[in-house]
Amino acid sequence: MNIAWKEIKKNKVRFLILGSIVFLVSLLTFIISGLANGLSQDNAALIKDLPKGQFYMNKDAEETYNLSKIDSDIQKEILNKQKDAVAFSIQMGFLNDKDDKQQGVAFVTSSDSKLFKNVKQGEVILDSSLKDKGIKVGDTLTNNQFSGEFIVKDFVDQKKYSHSPVAYINMENYKEIFRVKEMQLVFIPGEDSSKEFTGLQSFSNEDFLNTIPSYNAEQMSLNMIVWFLVIISGMLFAIFFYMMNVQKIGLYGILKAIGIKTSKLFKMIWTQMLFITIIALIISISLSQVFNMIAPEGMPFHLTFKITAQLSIVFLIIGFIGATLSGIQIKKIEPLQAIQQGEA
Repeated sequence: MNIAWKEIKKNKVRFLILGSIVFLVSLLTFIISGLANGLSQDNAALIKDLPKGQFYMNKDAEETYNLSKIDSDIQKEILNKQKDAVAFSIQMGFLNDKDDKQQGVAFVTSSDSKLFKNVKQGEVILDSSLKDKGIKVGDTLTNNQFSGEFIVKDFVDQKKYSHSPVAYINMENYKEIFRVKEMQLVFIPGEDSSKEFTGLQSFSNEDFLNTIPSYNAEQMSLNMIVWFLVIISGMLFAIFFYMMNVQKIGLYGILKAIGIKTSKLFKMIWTQMLFITIIALIISISLSQVFNMIAPEGMPFHLTFKITAQLSIVFLIIGFIGATLSGIQIKKIEPLQAIQQGEA
């Protein structure tokens, strides 16, 4: 520990450069993770907020939820047997506000359930983002395919689907707008995934999210960038300590000659890695949380403590691996030969 600290003080600039790079890479990683999670919420908060369970859609729909139709007899059987089960449908559409301006929404309707908002005919409950469009409780909204009008009953927070605000409407109104009789999906909350029903295909929460158009491609691209940045940080540690070790072959030879064990030299490298990484992470986490608080309201940025903690642990593990790989050459150093080469 003492040797590691002395070397950091002796080579302040080198370690400061490495720490700065790790700080910038980790900060960029946290920012992109926040954007990825924010976009995920903006794309599918309606589904992500549901408890763990199983989604069911018609097998003939080929994993395309808006082509699915649940047979009414099967739906009735499931809802009667499964106490907490709910049948629901989602369809993209629009509402005309009081100024006759179209507002894109995701219409959602369901059977009676605590998992979804249930409304009376002629009423609608909207995602709170539509408040920014000037819509208020009590406003009258219309739809070109609906013969009546919708009265805004209430607003809910963070209910989005496919980057559109959700509009909860009554099942009968939904059927009139989209000229359908059947629901698209059935959801059964609970961890048991063994239930099978004739003609239906089941999906876990994560599997169902991947059936949403654009969700999988969007998240895969952003997550790939995150992991690419994490790998880069590991490579930085490996290259930095490798170059440092090459310059100190003579010093390591002398230390080995006076009885310093190889394990102690590794501990020195690990101590330096931890010191640099922890300081860089503390600064980058602080700045990313500040950004989380001051990010513009319209920006889909959501960085949770859980994601921050997970990425921090990954950075430490990757840094440890990188520093360890760079130190493998220390094991091969022969004291006499290293001393003869001289200390760089």
